[in-house]
Amino acid sequence: MSAPDERGALTPRPSLYDYALRLSAAEPDGRLPAGGYPLPDQPPRPERRSPRGWRETSEALVDALTTLLADPDTTRAADEVHRRLRELDAREHHVRRVVPDLPLVDEAAARALGRRLTRTGTSAEAVGAGLCLLARLGEPEDIPYLRTLGLLRDFMGTAVQALTPLDRPTAALVWLTVRVRNRELRPLVDALAVHDHKAVRATLVAMNLHPRALGPQTARRIAEAMGLADILRAEPVDAAVLAQAARLLSRMTSQRDYRPEILSYEQAVSAYEAVVTRASLLSPTLDHCATLLSLALDLHSGPSRLLPWPPGRREALLDILESVLHSPEWSAVADREPDDPDDQRRTHWIRRTARQPFSARPGSSRLQVEVAVRDPADPDCAETRFLIDGRPLVPEAFGRGPGNSPEYLLDSGRLRATPEPREVQLAEAYCTEGCCGALHVTVQRDGDHVVWRDWRRTASGRRGQPHLPAYRFDATAYDAEITRAEHDHSWAWPARITARLLAAGLRDRPELLTRWDARFGWVGTDFHDPDTTVLSFTFRPGLATGRQDTNGSWLQFLWRLPDDGTPPDLRAAAALRLLETTDPKTFARVGGGSREYAKELGFPWPEGDRG
Repeated sequence: MSAPDERGALTPRPSLYDYALRLSAAEPDGRLPAGGYPLPDQPPRPERRSPRGWRETSEALVDALTTLLADPDTTRAADEVHRRLRELDAREHHVRRVVPDLPLVDEAAARALGRRLTRTGTSAEAVGAGLCLLARLGEPEDIPYLRTLGLLRDFMGTAVQALTPLDRPTAALVWLTVRVRNRELRPLVDALAVHDHKAVRATLVAMNLHPRALGPQTARRIAEAMGLADILRAEPVDAAVLAQAARLLSRMTSQRDYRPEILSYEQAVSAYEAVVTRASLLSPTLDHCATLLSLALDLHSGPSRLLPWPPGRREALLDILESVLHSPEWSAVADREPDDPDDQRRTHWIRRTARQPFSARPGSSRLQVEVAVRDPADPDCAETRFLIDGRPLVPEAFGRGPGNSPEYLLDSGRLRATPEPREVQLAEAYCTEGCCGALHVTVQRDGDHVVWRDWRRTASGRRGQPHLPAYRFDATAYDAEITRAEHDHSWAWPARITARLLAAGLRDRPELLTRWDARFGWVGTDFHDPDTTVLSFTFRPGLATGRQDTNGSWLQFLWRLPDDGTPPDLRAAAALRLLETTDPKTFARVGGGSREYAKELGFPWPEGDRG
């Protein structure tokens, strides 16, 4: 052993807990560090004699750690954990994957080892193993240690997981401390850290809770950290606090964080009760109207329907919201025509959606299908929702993204049942199927029934998903429901109607694009400007003559059609007529493909895209 190596081995390293505690104690006025702390420099790793794959390393970790969990001498066991992890050159992500599934013969011994590792561990891997054990076995006495270690960025996720069943407000505060960089939210984190309840309320009222400024998980963590449900239970409740609470609840119902955060909010039912029963205290403004209608839509057919409601209580809350929103002073909000384009979109959405949560109550059919469009201030896409026996299918069975668009599922006829089985993708993760999975089902007519069976959830990465049985529907009722949903366009706005008509025209006449060596991609509305229709097509030379080079260069084009006030049927017809005579590459813009090929053909590359 060389002299520097020998000195490193003989010099005791401070525990990572002591390191985090020292940094935390140095913060002024009891504040918490924005973004958390980095880990200190770790000792160099031994050189691997032979490379190990993921599976081999995981199996070696199981063998190395299992017996140590039952060792009554936790000091010896902790030292041995350090040594074995170092010898295996295991990384923390190996530890996080393996330790949660290790068998526990002696829970008391394993808990003691977890405490020893978190409080005295000197390597990230050993402390990570301790945190994983306490995530399974932690008790209230572990809260201060978990809170401190959670301030280290690399440990935040596991520490929050361990804290959540023990102390949700502390878990949420640690999450906000490390994850929130927004300057507008830092005063709230600072007030929570020092338990300044007056400042917490003041910062809540002052916060910008616009959907574009606040993610769904951040909304939930704020509600948990400040004890929102307890604040709402107090009397009296300030109308400004009530309005902010309604906005936080509405943000939690969004699926932009994959799983609807409202289902992870333990106090959701209590918070809903407090907000809805006092909704009449709010002033009838456009924002309040849109927020309450969003809550009603989610209670009606969204994830909030899955909350543990007492019998009849969810329906009672919907009745209260209907009474408030349809009162004369609140109805007048949607009768006005604002000048601001964003306010116009919200007003028109309220007009289209005002009856949906209240008049479309479940009937006798076992399956109900409807299209839901969120408040335009929260730019989610239109989604197809399925209620089976009154329960929302996609959030319960998949929970990684909303149902697919009505254009994909309804306009295409994919849900129609025939004797020939057809697999249909009902939902896809918010990222993509290749990343976090999708939900598929096989639809088939079987005599007097339609059967949904052979469910397939691809790469969802979630544990504990419910088993999905084969669902049998009366064929006559099923056909009627699908036909009704296919013909119900009440949810659509002019640009979306134009997109649907344009898509139908191109399905009937694909030669309108192929004559220009183009293949139809998709048509919809712009995510950031929902009043603009966007048609995507791919240019591949030789497509028109049937001699396409499948390995050749290609370009994606986007044709944007802003809403000019022309009725949707006329706009779609004019667009189709234009494709009859004019190459769309002359007026569409490149959206992707080969940058070199675009340059060769003289098309400008989209700004901000490096290709």
